[in-house]
Amino acid sequence: MEKKALLCKTQKYKYLPNKMIERTIYLEGIDPVYFYGINNINFEILRRAYPKIRIVGRGDELKVLGEAGEIENFEGKIFQMIEYFQKYNSLSIEEIEEIIEASGRGLLKSDENPDDILVYGNNGKIIKARTVNQLRLVNDYKDNDLLFAIGPAGTGKTYTAIALAVRALKNKEIKKIILTRPAVEAGERLGFLPGDMKDKLDPYLQPLYDALHDMIPYKKLSGLIEEGTIQIAPLAYMRGRTLDHAFVILDEGQNCTAGQLKMFLTRMGKDAKFIVTGDTTQIDLPNKRDSGLVSALNILTDINGISIVEFDGRDMIRHRLVKYIVEAYQKNTTKND
Repeated sequence: MEKKALLCKTQKYKYLPNKMIERTIYLEGIDPVYFYGINNINFEILRRAYPKIRIVGRGDELKVLGEAGEIENFEGKIFQMIEYFQKYNSLSIEEIEEIIEASGRGLLKSDENPDDILVYGNNGKIIKARTVNQLRLVNDYKDNDLLFAIGPAGTGKTYTAIALAVRALKNKEIKKIILTRPAVEAGERLGFLPGDMKDKLDPYLQPLYDALHDMIPYKKLSGLIEEGTIQIAPLAYMRGRTLDHAFVILDEGQNCTAGQLKMFLTRMGKDAKFIVTGDTTQIDLPNKRDSGLVSALNILTDINGISIVEFDGRDMIRHRLVKYIVEAYQKNTTKND
């Protein structure tokens, strides 16, 4: 049920006479154009496969009417179709038919392959790449020591980076994890905030902590931070360091200046892995042209050992409205440029 909550949001049953129910299924994580197919061919396949259910498609909503058991089965297939599309960026007629037939799980290879699992989180939660670009980030990690994960909010780029770091630590591939994020609002005023350096930076690193708390029990995480295995490193304090045997994640990289980003990237030491995440449409610097991430993506494109993974709307698994909010802002930005 946890996966279903991520991909198919449903309303409560509306009970009707003769054990019939009506339900609205919201499509999340897939563009309706891909889901319905050219000339609605995919939709017609679904209708033929479920003749006992009345199905009406309206944008990202499916309204269905039928017996409870039939609708449960239908909803499960919709979930599998979306999960497959997110993972493989494909949803052909043949693939839809194979998902509908039998158990429908055969195509989703990662469900039976433990090698695809990045880490087992708290309460046995399985954490793995679930979308096409999350999977690409995981695959590119194998052959590259520096990766850029670029894309809008809600695409899982930071979460996937954290999962890779935790896996590397558990497998003893690295000796420490270092998390950093520019505190744009603070700058030189960071020293005026109360508490020690960790306390000062914590509010800016909360998204990274949220991911870590999903993957490492609270007491163990506190111990790892206390002993320095997981470090909180303000970007300004990294100058002069050489980071050996470390997995280093720079989040919100779009808010680094060119000088800051160059300084960060040149901290890479022996057996180190670096991931920079960012969204070039959400630059908070006073002058957006000062963002070092934009120039770095152009300068470092053709260097062997560096991978740039661009996330997009296909990777969004937050609330269904997030994708439309991001698209609306992008259109408005383009209009005003």
